[in-house]
Amino acid sequence: MSDDRFLHELDLEVEADLELNAEGTIDPDDLGSPADWLVDPVEVQEESIELRSLHGAIEALESDSGPGPAVSSA
Repeated sequence: MSDDRFLHELDLEVEADLELNAEGTIDPDDLGSPADWLVDPVEVQEESIELRSLHGAIEALESDSGPGPAVSSA
């Protein structure tokens, strides 16, 4: 599998996870009792941040037009 195809498929999976994460987000004004939570809202928020960061990294790699300028060590 080419790198471009891999990145594209990974991006699709990350986007799907972001959508699922958004659907499962609990309204902060209606948290209820922690005993009623299926997941910890803080963990959901942390996962969302990690997914957005991964999504941004994938987009940066996809838009990379190849190797950057040569760097001289002189």
